[in-house]
Amino acid sequence: MTKPSTHTTPSSFKGFIGVSSQDITPSIGIYTGNWGAADIHVATGIHQSLMMSCMTFQTEKNNSPLVLLTVDLGWWKNSQDEKELRSRILNSINIPEPNLMLCLSHTHSGPSICQADKDKKGGELIPEYFDFLIKTAIDLISNALGQASIACLSWSYGKCSLAQNRDLKDSDKDRYLVGYNPEAEADDTLLVGRATNSNGQIIGTIVNYACHPTTLAWENTLLSPDYIGSMREIVTNNTQSPVLFLQGASGELAPAIQYTGDTKVAEGHGRELGYAVLSTLESMPLPETTIRFKQALESGAPLALWSSEHHRPDKSANALHQHISYEVKSMNDAKTLEGMWKKTRDPVEKERLWRKYCIRSAIGDGERTNVPIWIWKLGGAFLIGQPNEAYSVFQQTIRDQFNQHHIAIMNLVNGSIGYLPPKDFYSENIYSVWQTPFEKGSLENLIKETSEFIHQMKRN
Repeated sequence: MTKPSTHTTPSSFKGFIGVSSQDITPSIGIYTGNWGAADIHVATGIHQSLMMSCMTFQTEKNNSPLVLLTVDLGWWKNSQDEKELRSRILNSINIPEPNLMLCLSHTHSGPSICQADKDKKGGELIPEYFDFLIKTAIDLISNALGQASIACLSWSYGKCSLAQNRDLKDSDKDRYLVGYNPEAEADDTLLVGRATNSNGQIIGTIVNYACHPTTLAWENTLLSPDYIGSMREIVTNNTQSPVLFLQGASGELAPAIQYTGDTKVAEGHGRELGYAVLSTLESMPLPETTIRFKQALESGAPLALWSSEHHRPDKSANALHQHISYEVKSMNDAKTLEGMWKKTRDPVEKERLWRKYCIRSAIGDGERTNVPIWIWKLGGAFLIGQPNEAYSVFQQTIRDQFNQHHIAIMNLVNGSIGYLPPKDFYSENIYSVWQTPFEKGSLENLIKETSEFIHQMKRN
C-alpha cells in the first residue's frame, strides 16, 4: 500500500479562520429508519450529542469565505432535500456555490432528514428539524465569520487501524457479505488539520478519516454519532476547541466489530481514533515552523542533523466546482421503481426499492449523468469533496500522485447518491455494485478527472 510521503515542507495556510459548533440533537421520538432489519424506527433516547461544526477561511477579512460545515447525519435519501437546504444556506450568507462544502459524517444512528418521511411514525418531527438545521448552519457560519482572526492551518498524516476492509467473500454462496475481511489490507491513513491563532492556541481541529460509522445498527434505538462522538470528546477535551470530522473514501472500510446495539463498542472505537488524532497533533511542528536538514556530522556513525526553522505559510485560497460525467447502469426509470415500491409489502425490499427510486430521481432517467465535485486549495493543501461513496483507492491514488501536498478526500459532500467501487468488482455479486447506479469504470473516471482538476489548480 502506498503511503503519503514524509512532509518536510508544510502545506499550511495563513489567513482569517473562524470556528463555531453547536449541538443539533433532535427530539426523542423522531423517525430514524436507517436499517431495514430494525423493528423500531424511532429514536428512544440519546447516546451522545449530534453536532454541527463550521470552519471558515478567508484571505482577507472582507473576502468571500470558504465555508466547511460538518454534520453528524447519515445521508440524503432525497436529493431535493439536500438541494433545498444548501441553496437556502447559500442565499442567506450570499456566497457562491463553489465556496460551501457540507460534509455528512454518515452515522447510521441519526434521524431521517428526508421530508418525504413526514407521514411515518415520528416523521412529523422532520420538517421542523429540517428548518432547524438550516437556521443552525446559517448561525454557525455567521458566528465563525464574526470571530474570525488571523490563524494558521497546518496538516499532518497519522495512522489508525480502526478501519478494516468490509468486503467478505461468502464461502457458502456466490456473493460478498458486508463485513470484516481479515485477509484484505485496509487504508489506515489519518489526516489531521490544526488551526492555531496568533498566540499558538488551537482554535479548531479537522479530522479526515475513512471508516463507515456502522458500529451501532438495528438493535440500537439511541441517537448517536457512532465512534465520532467519543473521538470528538477526547480531542475537544485536550484542545479545548471544536472538532470537524470529514468522512474519507470509506466505500469498503468499517470497524471489524460492528452491527451492534452496545454503545460501549462505539465508544471504544472512538477512543481508538481519538488517541490517534492526539498522537498526530503531538507530532506536528509548532505553527509556522518546519524541519530542515542542517548538516552531516561525523561521530561513531555518520549523523544527519535536522533543525526546526521558520516557515512562511501560503496565504492563497481557491475553490473549484466542476462536474464529472458518469455512465449509468441499465436500470428501471424512476416512475417504474416508484410503482414497484408501492406494491411490495416486504419491509427490507421496500427500503431497497425506495433507495433505488430516490437514486434514480437524483440522477435522472438518462444513460449518463453529471455529478459535482468540489476542490479547494488552501495554501499547499487540497480539500476534495464529492457526494458518492468512493472506495479508498480514490484517496490512496490522489495522495500518491500529489505527495508533496496534504490531501483531504471526502465522501458524502453536498449530497449522496451511490457507491463507486473499482471496475474489477463489477463481475461480483456484491452490495456496492448492485447498489450503485454508476457503470463500471466510474471510480477510475473520478480519479482521472480529479487528478486533472488538481493539476489545473496548481497551474493557475
